[in-house]
Amino acid sequence: MADDLPTVEEVVAEVEAWVDQSWDPEITVREWWRRMADARLTSPTLPEGVGGRGWPRSLAAAVGRTLGSKRVVSGPGGLGMLLAAPTISDHGTSEQHHQWMPGIMDGTESWCQLFSEPNAGSDLASLQCRAERDGDEWVISGQKVWTSNGQEADWGMLIARTDPDAPKHRGISYFGFSMDQPGVEVRPLTEMTGRALFNEVFIDEARVPHTNLIGDLNDGWRVANTTLAYERAGIGGGEGGGYGSAAPGNKVGHLEQPVGEFLGRRPGISAGAVGRRVSGLINDIAKEKGLASDPVVRQDLAQFHTYLQLVQMNMLRQKAGGQRTGAEGNLAKLHNTRILHLTRHLVGTVLGPDAQLFGKGSVTDSVLQEMILFSPAPSIYGGSDEIQRNVIGERALGLPKEPGPSKDTPFKDLLK
Repeated sequence: MADDLPTVEEVVAEVEAWVDQSWDPEITVREWWRRMADARLTSPTLPEGVGGRGWPRSLAAAVGRTLGSKRVVSGPGGLGMLLAAPTISDHGTSEQHHQWMPGIMDGTESWCQLFSEPNAGSDLASLQCRAERDGDEWVISGQKVWTSNGQEADWGMLIARTDPDAPKHRGISYFGFSMDQPGVEVRPLTEMTGRALFNEVFIDEARVPHTNLIGDLNDGWRVANTTLAYERAGIGGGEGGGYGSAAPGNKVGHLEQPVGEFLGRRPGISAGAVGRRVSGLINDIAKEKGLASDPVVRQDLAQFHTYLQLVQMNMLRQKAGGQRTGAEGNLAKLHNTRILHLTRHLVGTVLGPDAQLFGKGSVTDSVLQEMILFSPAPSIYGGSDEIQRNVIGERALGLPKEPGPSKDTPFKDLLK
């Protein structure tokens, strides 16, 4: 009930007092995150029964801002917190809540998203990864691609075709998939930034217990759409928080290191949080170079600020019940593309020739230069911008669907 919620001031006071009592830069990341999970501060928007507080985004944002002002490391992030936790909370059984949520909330297990395939990207429902029942298990074979942080993940959110005789949207099931088993090969894909965020994953007769089926059999498309909605909302409006970050899971090796070593570290380029983290930096450089008084630069900076405010308003509207359009996540995704494209333009403007220098010791240590290289990506990942516009047109505005085969056509009869 809204009447039972604390005020922003009460949340700030509680978090400040908790940090004063709990923060110690000498403890391990594992211990710090355990304390955060025990205090139910890692993801306050989740329901109380799965480790959250049931708070709206505005109060969760207050938690993040307070952690940042106290200059402590944020809670575990990654796709486990962004996508798996809310999806499992919405669609998982109580046994699955008990199985997976604690490891996500305290950062001891990391997740990846096994959705896209070489021939099923924007048209995700055309996926051909198959799952065949074998007693109490499912045997999975297929290939996934563009799997963010797959090389670091303990678990995957996997969708596979369980009924090829059903229409393509109705023969898919959603599984919690162990990445550490025979038959799973992860190959990193190096991008032009020099990082290897994405991976391709080859699956050859790997096995999943039937108890790892999330949602109903052959109803995975509905569950996947929940994940995609959280993904698009997170891409466009992630709140972030804290003065540094570490990576969850056992494979990266952060859990046993002193948490103080991660102060000042930032996660990779992502979400609307990019704009908030760099806006001050761009403004400072513009002032140093005497560009802040240039009317064109000032106009671009004002537009940048406006876009960031629109992201926040859109995300608040998503929580506003009756005001929802059903396309807030898609709009957030489009806002993110717009923000990063404008970031690219502004960085080039304020840095000038220095924008071409990349590497340690360059201006901003390449933080802003990397965003130039990364800026084409957001119009593609998380569902291309063209797909977002189709979804907005069809689901929010009620426009006709694009022509194609009947939605009742069995998947096996469609062209591959």
